[in-house]
Amino acid sequence: MNEKNSVIYQLDGRPKLKEAIPLGLQHVLAMFVGNVTPLIIISGALGLSLDEKTMLVQCAMLVSGLVTLVQCYRLGPFGAKLPIVMGTSFGFVSVAVAVGSKYGYEGILGACLVGSLIEIIFGTYIRKIRRFFPPVVTGTVVLAIGISLLPTGINYFAGGIGASDFGSMSNLLLGSIVLATVLFCKQYTKGITSIASILIGLVVGYIVAIPMGKIDFSQISSMALISIPMPLQFGFEFHIDAIFAFVCMFIVSGVETVGDITAIAHSGIGRDAKDEEISGGVMADGFGSMIAALFNSMPTTSFGQNVGLIAMTKVINRNVVGIGAGFLILAAIFPKFGALISLMPASVLGGASVMMFAMIAVSGIKLITSEPLNNRNSTIVAVALGLGVGLTLVPGVLSQMPEPIQLIFGDSGLIVVAIIAIVLNIVLPQEQAELNNKIEVGNSSTQAS
Repeated sequence: MNEKNSVIYQLDGRPKLKEAIPLGLQHVLAMFVGNVTPLIIISGALGLSLDEKTMLVQCAMLVSGLVTLVQCYRLGPFGAKLPIVMGTSFGFVSVAVAVGSKYGYEGILGACLVGSLIEIIFGTYIRKIRRFFPPVVTGTVVLAIGISLLPTGINYFAGGIGASDFGSMSNLLLGSIVLATVLFCKQYTKGITSIASILIGLVVGYIVAIPMGKIDFSQISSMALISIPMPLQFGFEFHIDAIFAFVCMFIVSGVETVGDITAIAHSGIGRDAKDEEISGGVMADGFGSMIAALFNSMPTTSFGQNVGLIAMTKVINRNVVGIGAGFLILAAIFPKFGALISLMPASVLGGASVMMFAMIAVSGIKLITSEPLNNRNSTIVAVALGLGVGLTLVPGVLSQMPEPIQLIFGDSGLIVVAIIAIVLNIVLPQEQAELNNKIEVGNSSTQAS
């Protein structure tokens, strides 16, 4: 690694703009579609107008940019001061559609507001319960995140769910071109082209998609040049069952954020995450969701694809992600800028996503194996993944359960993975060899003193 580029591998380094801008834009491109898709799905399911959909997308981008800045640079107790990209959570989609169908969009925002406060409280106490989140637990959650995202990546690769040409040769070819470009730049080039391999792959795919007729620029001309997202465009309604479902999801979102922070610290910095990083990161997760509710948007969470991007590139610099957050804010204020990115075909994003999502799973494996993978730890990983991931593969298995159970556990295997991993880590006895090692370490320390 030469001296010129060394600062981008430092958490607090200040890279030159010619390096930071493309690397920051790479983070935005990696998460942009995923950030706005949940709101598009929910607004479509609830029958909101086109103007309302457009406004919600702008709000999502603004909130994402602001909360990402909070994570990178900290605001009071909120923020991990790590390069964490925040965006609209996919995990809340099924719950939000169910709640919205019953109580309207106001019911979603009310449940989001209350749930976000619960997550902030959860974050303040997480230092005291961190012992319940050793590498075998957080690693299993991170591994499950990667596995759960893979179907999304493959769906993108094939053209996106609901696309009329889903699985067509043109979509698969376009995704393959992006993936091949990423692999070539990553493995056969050096310097900025290797580090920005995802960005280069996405740009190449975008350009190739134009003559293929997969991008329609006509809709951009009718958009306003500047449009400021405004808060409180919907009211708030509070319903116990909706709040309970959202609170459960917020706790899982907090555990997911713990896993993402742990993965970033482990793969990017080569150390365990600090207590203040985990606490501040989870509190920022809740704080961001509170801001999202005020700005008419859905809960925010740390984005796994950007964790995978950091694991791939080893660029841990938080100023790079801070510049990416600036792009998100610009996209919210200047709709034409955001529209250019949002027009990116799903198969282009899929070509890069499948690799990034798989890298998240690899980060989880590294976390799990950072401690001896003995019989006890193997059991925790096997049971948590077996039941949690298994439920997502067979959605109808809970169809006879009460509706609240289906809302909480049916579509998000991460909840089951997290609960099982935490509980088994508490109840399963430590193996004797591990206990002996701890005793020997303790005796050595006593003798040395």
